[in-house]
Amino acid sequence: MGTPTNDPRQRLHAFTDDALGADDATALAERIRRGDLSATDATEAAIERIGRVDPVLQAVAWEAWDRARGEAARPGRGAFAGVPTLIKDNIDVAGLPSGHGARAVRSRPADKDSDFARQFLDQGFTLLGKSRLPDFGFSASTEFMDQPPTRNPWHTDYSSGASSGGAAALVAAGALPIAHGNDGGGSIRIPAACCGLVGLKPTRGRLVKSEASQALPVDLIGEGVLTRSVRDTARFFAAAERYYRNPKLPAIGEVTGPGKRRLKVGLVVDSITGRATDAATRGAVEDAARLLADLGHHVEQAPIPLKPSFIDDFVTYYGMMAFMVRTFGHRLFGPGFDRARLDDLTQGLAGHYRKRMLKTPAVLYRLRRSWREYARAFENYDVVLSPVLAHTTPKLGYLSPTQPFETLIERLIHYASFTPANNASGSPAISLPLGATAEGLPIGVQLAAVQGGERTLLELAYEVEAARPWRRIQDA
Repeated sequence: MGTPTNDPRQRLHAFTDDALGADDATALAERIRRGDLSATDATEAAIERIGRVDPVLQAVAWEAWDRARGEAARPGRGAFAGVPTLIKDNIDVAGLPSGHGARAVRSRPADKDSDFARQFLDQGFTLLGKSRLPDFGFSASTEFMDQPPTRNPWHTDYSSGASSGGAAALVAAGALPIAHGNDGGGSIRIPAACCGLVGLKPTRGRLVKSEASQALPVDLIGEGVLTRSVRDTARFFAAAERYYRNPKLPAIGEVTGPGKRRLKVGLVVDSITGRATDAATRGAVEDAARLLADLGHHVEQAPIPLKPSFIDDFVTYYGMMAFMVRTFGHRLFGPGFDRARLDDLTQGLAGHYRKRMLKTPAVLYRLRRSWREYARAFENYDVVLSPVLAHTTPKLGYLSPTQPFETLIERLIHYASFTPANNASGSPAISLPLGATAEGLPIGVQLAAVQGGERTLLELAYEVEAARPWRRIQDA
């Protein structure tokens, strides 16, 4: 794939010789547990690092430094006790505002922790505040109508992805070792791919459901984290399972290294849009396929697991969610909601749905059944290998909500054409940073499994990480 020619003047990171060092969250948690490092020192280092990079990255939605200092002074228990982090600004945490990335929402402190926030914070994290997302998480880039965008630390002219773009930017830049994200159409995997991180979207129902998930007629949303190592992701899900175990799913358990079983891997390089994946992304996926074959797995071409009609159904469903925001925003987000301040993407999606409203029963029926169609792909394969995105990370502006709606929706459909299948079907998928563009930007490769197959994905991800360690932003 050639040697990246990243211009270091456009790269931004916070790694330095301080309390955080270059540790991932697991190493940091172990140092705190042993008493080699205090949670207070870790928190102060994270605050200082965020202060150095966030004026450029624009990744923090709400700061809660005083709260974090108080928590660090009396750290609790959990897999990540004392480790500093952020939670995404669409999850309620008592005492912190929830803005959902939107000008239309009048943010005010939440009265209580949401159900998922309790599961997340049970792991002992020190919460520094909230990370940015685009309006209601509808876009694949963290950009806004009249606010600065969140920038990619690998090259600040480029998108950090979305909707968990703020979390990804800060973890990739080294300001934090781990941060919360959620995924309703690729919103963990897309920013992970853009920013060179590990991002696992779990099986539907694996974690405690957010209030938004519970309200959806087809639950698309998976909660998780953005990390720089497979073991951080594995540790998070093992700890989450100790808080809540869904009895309908096979347990993930403690995954601490590669599995021994050799897998049958289906390779999908082009998406259901009919457009070819770009050369750099195709090269990264084909290189990953060769790596898996060299590791002893059987890799062969596989059919695309969904029909082209899935695209229209998924966009219509997203339009329905935008229509609900526009119509019932006062009920959903409280007094002060101002529909006149909705961004053009949300307005465009709502208008798109209004024209197709009569198709809603059929769309819901097909999306609910998509898990069967998708699961058929795994009658012949243990894992499906594909791109995360159909082309490399775009420059800021390409996916801006200021673009005409028809232009923007076409670009989003083409760009994020691989990830939504897992949201509709409820299946797990993980993004791994296995490629790079000529500009030095990461390229993500996706591994997907049948519902309940997170353990298989994590074991394979461990093996891939050991064989091809990720590029580090501070060394690139």
